[in-house]
Amino acid sequence: MKIAYVASEVFPYAKTGGLGDVAGALPIELSKLGHEVKVFMPKYNTFGEAEYGLHYEWDIGSIPIRVDGHVYQVHVHTAMLPDSNVEIFFVDCPHYFHRFRIYTTDWDEDERFILFSKGVIEILQRIAWAPDIIHCNDWQTGMLPIHLKENYGWDKLFDKTATVFTIHNVAYQGIFSKEAFEKAEIKYEHYQTGGLGEYYGNVNFLKTAILVSDAVNTVSETYAKELLTEEYGAGMQIFLASRKDDFFGILNGIDYNVWNPETDRFIPYNFTCENLSDKIKNKKTLLERLGIPYNENVPLIGIISRLVDQKGLDIFVYGINQLMELDAQWIVLGSGLQKYEDLFQQIAVRYPEKISVYLGFNNELSHMIEAAADIFLMPSRFEPCGLNQMYSLRYGTVPVVRKTGGLADTVQDWNEFLEQGKETGTGYSFVEYSSHALLLSVQRAIHDFHLKDVWKKIQLNGMKKDFSWQKSAEKYIQIYNHAIRKRNG
Repeated sequence: MKIAYVASEVFPYAKTGGLGDVAGALPIELSKLGHEVKVFMPKYNTFGEAEYGLHYEWDIGSIPIRVDGHVYQVHVHTAMLPDSNVEIFFVDCPHYFHRFRIYTTDWDEDERFILFSKGVIEILQRIAWAPDIIHCNDWQTGMLPIHLKENYGWDKLFDKTATVFTIHNVAYQGIFSKEAFEKAEIKYEHYQTGGLGEYYGNVNFLKTAILVSDAVNTVSETYAKELLTEEYGAGMQIFLASRKDDFFGILNGIDYNVWNPETDRFIPYNFTCENLSDKIKNKKTLLERLGIPYNENVPLIGIISRLVDQKGLDIFVYGINQLMELDAQWIVLGSGLQKYEDLFQQIAVRYPEKISVYLGFNNELSHMIEAAADIFLMPSRFEPCGLNQMYSLRYGTVPVVRKTGGLADTVQDWNEFLEQGKETGTGYSFVEYSSHALLLSVQRAIHDFHLKDVWKKIQLNGMKKDFSWQKSAEKYIQIYNHAIRKRNG
């Protein structure tokens, strides 16, 4: 199968969240399954050409692409995804993508990704490569399916090409003024009330992709169910319901070449299920670096998160005094809303022997926290998939999560499973979105931390879970086949 994988960010070239990780890993796994995969992303000036071995494609040369009546010259660079045989194509248009930020709040944000979508199709034409599947991701690629059918429907190269669209977070929809369809040169009839892109007087890129793509999916089974409800659907539930026979949930995988305590190059002591004592050495080392006293009977609770309401920071802060009274130590890594950054700095000053806070991004520290912490807290209001809870399970760091989205699919509550006569739980979870429910779950975890045999059982249950990309990639092949059948009758 020939697969064109299209995303606005791909690790290691550009990443703001889970999409970048997925786009950097899933294509490689699809290739390992024997499929021919090419990846497409914009060429931002946030990374250097020499740094990643980019080559200018002289054979393709300059591609004229029209957006909003203006013609821009687009150039193409290529490279190989690290440690793979997967080729990646970079759509280079300095006017739109050389802004030192991946995403902007500029007035022409819609134009940037209209050009990107057209650029992908134009490149495919010039290399004469007819994919069986074009796999689009999030609103930034939401116009590509309709462009393929409307603007490029004349090209026999794409006669049998099907489209799959993945929603990584429904909260981000790409809503712009009605002029966006004009800029994209999409027929006005699609903007008229009730049309493919019209959304309360505006144009919605996400809605367009949902209604036009041959198949749609999101990044966990539970999140797929949640998106069909008014509470979580963010206005898209009615459109997703209309596509229910073509709408699926597939849990993201994680890269065990990067997140593996046996080989992790960022931690001082590698460890396995058989030598968890070396995990404790990582805890001692981290606490020493942070200037926090080590006590084997006091659990270390880690948080790695964007400091925003979605991640449960509102209910965490509401119960902050009670949480700080618990016999536990805390390490927080993240950035986000100023009010949360300021509060965590104040708490760190108030409780210097209990909590350490690092504001910003630090890859090495994120690995150290996963390896050193006893408990990982992730109380998200909603979570499409989540990755850190899966990293935590691999590192024997017991997660405490809210039972939503991918968190519900990956963490099994220890007490809930005990009630069923099973000792297969891997962490702790709560349903009610409140500081009280969060506090009770943390208290349960701290209680069981002191029951060493029980705690080790929970740790080992989690470490033995398999969230590798291979399983997810095989499910994507099933969706691709569904889309191809849908497209070609």
